[in-house]
Amino acid sequence: MKESKNKMRQHRKIRIRKKVSGTAEQPRLVVYRSNMHIYAQIVNDIEGATIVSASTLSLCKKEPGLHCNKEGAEKVGREIAQMAKEKNISKVVFDRNGYIYHGRIKAVADGARAGGLEF
Repeated sequence: MKESKNKMRQHRKIRIRKKVSGTAEQPRLVVYRSNMHIYAQIVNDIEGATIVSASTLSLCKKEPGLHCNKEGAEKVGREIAQMAKEKNISKVVFDRNGYIYHGRIKAVADGARAGGLEF
């Protein structure tokens, strides 16, 4: 029996999360992708707290023409990097959440790197 794409992604997610964890010094940058929007948040796993978050949903209130494509994903990456800099966070661990590292996921990572985050 063939498993669904989402089920396979969940297996990859579990495998990644065994290795990747965020601390106070180096929190985890998590990316979630839906059909309509892309979300990114920086999480401290020790406290179990989200430090900052950004998404195309929140950015489209500022920029009405924003879509969930590579350009929108890169803007989310830049926004999360700017918010992280305000909280004095410069290094993060990237968690692709089981998604393949290309397209919108890569655009978020590139935008965050362009914004000044190191990972």
